[in-house]
Amino acid sequence: MTRDITFRSLNRRLWWVALVLILGLSQVVGLAVAQDQEGGQVEELTGNIDQRTGGDLYLLPGLERGEKLSVYAEGTSGNLDPLAAVLKPDLAIDGLVGKFDADVERAIGEGRDPLEVLPEFADQYFLAWDDDSGHGYAAAFEIVVPADGDYQLLVTDGPFKDSFGDYRLLVGLDAPEVVTGQATPTGHFLAISQESAVADMAVQEITGALTEADSTTTLNLEGFRPGDTLYGFIEATSGYLIPAVVLEDFGRKPVRSGTYLPGGTQANFEYTFPDGGSNYRLNIFAKDSNTGDYRLLLGRNAPQVLTGEAASTGPPVAREPFDVKVGIRLQQITDVDQKAENYGAVVSLRMEWNDPSLAFSPDDCQCATKFFTQKDFDKFIAETGGRWPEFTLFNQQNNRWTQNRLVSIEPNGHTIYFEQFTTTFQAPDFDFRRFPFDTQQFYIRVDSIFPEEFVVFSDLEEYTAVGDQLGEEEWFVSDSDTQVTSETATTGEVSSRYSFRFEAKRHLIFYILRIFVPLLLIIAVAWITFFLRDYTKRIEATSANLLLFIAYNFTIGNTLPALGYVTFLDTILIAAFIISVLMVGYSVYLKWLEAHDHRDRAERLDRFMIWLYPLGYALAFSIVVLVFFVLG
Repeated sequence: MTRDITFRSLNRRLWWVALVLILGLSQVVGLAVAQDQEGGQVEELTGNIDQRTGGDLYLLPGLERGEKLSVYAEGTSGNLDPLAAVLKPDLAIDGLVGKFDADVERAIGEGRDPLEVLPEFADQYFLAWDDDSGHGYAAAFEIVVPADGDYQLLVTDGPFKDSFGDYRLLVGLDAPEVVTGQATPTGHFLAISQESAVADMAVQEITGALTEADSTTTLNLEGFRPGDTLYGFIEATSGYLIPAVVLEDFGRKPVRSGTYLPGGTQANFEYTFPDGGSNYRLNIFAKDSNTGDYRLLLGRNAPQVLTGEAASTGPPVAREPFDVKVGIRLQQITDVDQKAENYGAVVSLRMEWNDPSLAFSPDDCQCATKFFTQKDFDKFIAETGGRWPEFTLFNQQNNRWTQNRLVSIEPNGHTIYFEQFTTTFQAPDFDFRRFPFDTQQFYIRVDSIFPEEFVVFSDLEEYTAVGDQLGEEEWFVSDSDTQVTSETATTGEVSSRYSFRFEAKRHLIFYILRIFVPLLLIIAVAWITFFLRDYTKRIEATSANLLLFIAYNFTIGNTLPALGYVTFLDTILIAAFIISVLMVGYSVYLKWLEAHDHRDRAERLDRFMIWLYPLGYALAFSIVVLVFFVLG
């Protein structure tokens, strides 16, 4: 019984072994059959087309006459619209992309149809090519190899727009399914990248100055691949500057400093990134607090930088600050509170910047522009790793009530942020010395939250404007301009500030009719009383004028804050008040002369004073105008 069980167990194991062998053989046979059905070899490659490079070139070695070469290239990031082409055997690659683009642009400039120009010139340069025959904007084509030999395959961006991003490339021999983009790589190596070490080399020259107010400059560096070496050279070009440099890693830990060369005004350094690196930065500062101008050379895989003789080439090594264009359109002035020194306004704010990480291919959404609300845009930023130039309104006093907010992104990453809002702005620059003939300065100040090493503002001139109907009856805008400055924020970092300034003047008809005309009439009435010989009535009239000037002074004072200086109108009223007080005293004196039987003397004096009175006002007012508008 035991032997029978053992035999059955062994027999079962043999069956399992046989079954595994059969299944394994069927998979091998199936793979061979599948490859035979696919008809050939397939290789998948990936790459990146940068806005500065112009394209990637691949060598297709040992192709044989009669073989069918299939190519498929599609963008996988950014807004890349790839064009793939097999070059003619006798064509030199040097400057090909630039020459091809120049020929196309020249023909278009002559008024020719772009859709006719592209095929005509492409046929001159390429054996076969394609732009959009694949899915969406993917390139796909097949060609029968005309003769034995080596061929070159070019992958670049389309000629009609600047596009960039990662791509996926399928190359197949006798594999027609490649042009569908669905072919499975077979493990064969058909294409060899011809990217040289020169393509990985870059040199950038940067000039700057170190001053007492700005004694340190920080440069954020682009990312480095494993094995890349950063070379640096710095020298003073003016003053008594002794420049120093320190390379810091992502944790702000110093990893390398410059070594001074003979003479002490030059230094160089090098640092290799065995595992690559990102978010490194270079600090430049003055040794011994000396100031002056400097010249800096930075190189990626460019050792000639160490001598200071290298010429700029390739993409930047130091990351440029994020340039954000800011424009403001003043739509309405809702209120001007002179006592509180603030004003309310309806404002449209527009910001524009380019962020390649936000780029997309139009064939993904079948759209030329993506639109987002603020909430959706924040989510999109988080998903793509893009940057949002966060800002604050420096002189905002109350809540910002937003009516509209929209973000639009074009395929190349060009982003437009629009917001219309209402808020109250502080106006500490009010100066009422010439009131009511004053011209006041109003500001809207937009501050970047990020330091200048990351974000720099510039003026969006074509958008900035003042609306036609501001809705403010007392004021009219006479001038406006913009300015971008560097300011030290509350964080202690130097950040960029965009200032929109507009000047406003008062409509003077109100003040002329309500203040100056009545004031002149009161003075005229007081002058008419000089023709009266009843000195008691004159005392009553001049006393009433004095009370009127006091009332005027209080009325005008309620429209302005408690100032530490006198205004033009204050001085006019004070002068009138003083003259009125003198006239009351003068009238009392005349009454006294009359009471003491000196009426003849009073009349003689009055004949002289009847002309001195208006001249006194004219002289006083002229001096006030001279002080405030000529000497002031």
